[in-house]
Amino acid sequence: MSLGTDMILNNLDSVIDTLSRDQESMLVAIRRDLHRHPEVGFNVERTAGVVARELARLGIPHITGVGRTGVVGLIEGGAPGPTLLIRADMDALPIQEQTGLPYASTVDGRMHACGHDLHTATLIGIGAVLSEVAPHLRGNIKLMFQPAEETQESGANAMIADGVLDGVDFALGFHNHPDEPVGTFSFVKGIANGSSDEFDITLHAASGHAARPHLAIDPVVATAQLITQLQTIVSREVDPMQPAVLTIGSIHGGETHNIIPDSVSIMGTVRCQDPATRAIVEAAIRRICAGLEASMRVRCAINFVRGVPSLVSDERLLTVTMSAIREHFGDVVRARASNLGAEDFALVGAKVPAFQLGVGAAQDGRNDQLHNSDYQPDESCIVNGVVALSLAAASLLS
Repeated sequence: MSLGTDMILNNLDSVIDTLSRDQESMLVAIRRDLHRHPEVGFNVERTAGVVARELARLGIPHITGVGRTGVVGLIEGGAPGPTLLIRADMDALPIQEQTGLPYASTVDGRMHACGHDLHTATLIGIGAVLSEVAPHLRGNIKLMFQPAEETQESGANAMIADGVLDGVDFALGFHNHPDEPVGTFSFVKGIANGSSDEFDITLHAASGHAARPHLAIDPVVATAQLITQLQTIVSREVDPMQPAVLTIGSIHGGETHNIIPDSVSIMGTVRCQDPATRAIVEAAIRRICAGLEASMRVRCAINFVRGVPSLVSDERLLTVTMSAIREHFGDVVRARASNLGAEDFALVGAKVPAFQLGVGAAQDGRNDQLHNSDYQPDESCIVNGVVALSLAAASLLS
């Protein structure tokens, strides 16, 4: 479709809307294909291959293997200007799908339960639209298709290390929200979410017979003490006006009824928004473990891994994006409360100004949640995201 300069500039909203809706059925088909074949972590070779195939079909120059399995497309504008990066994550989750849909996962124990298949299809659509209107824009667009958002080892970090942000001036991300009506969009001002740190603690002791505990050193009792004490960090050491959560997600020790085991291991996560609070919690975990070693005669092996920081919404990007959406869609924009969920798009936001848009994805009559084995979003959120983010990009590069 060849479009004249006057038509683009005078009817930008309608042109973008038409270009987006013309490809909706194709994008839904791509999403369903990706949904049938979910891949996790950095092992997204097939998904990255679909992305590369579609970018090639659209004539968008691209590089594969960025951050191991990421894909980066580049759309050059018609005049000099800044470079905008738009990011989508591609990986699925280790969940057994229970939807019963005709296009349900064909891979045992794997499912797109967070909607990254929606995100990937949306960014392909954004690339298709912006490649049409780019000659009339000032600046460039980078398309960042990222692996491993759902894993401790961050795909965003890997792609940044491989230079995805070279020359980038600002960035937009987006995420589907099944708790918000399809056709609506949301934003968070300021700090949008939480930092995410993870820890593994193994308490080493001395095994023995359950009937003669005085001849052993019991790591089970010590672990019970540890978990109780860890829960006091947020309630008694963190400023109550600062959001923080410490959660133990796993505990394992022993194999039978009558043996005191040699060790017990726990796994947990810490979510904060304030960097000082983050440091307080880590220091307290280490101090409590040191005290437990003295009082309970165990040895604590701690592996504390600093994860992603909080994502902070850039005010200008937020304002321009939401203004473009309001102008086109009407009164469908809502403010969303900050939360302690983590998102490695924050690593992008730590390097350049960034904003993440919420895209409503709720189906009528359903109450879906992310990371659920029966997650069924409304697929019209794909074209809504394409229109919204393409309009935002055009506004930022006009």
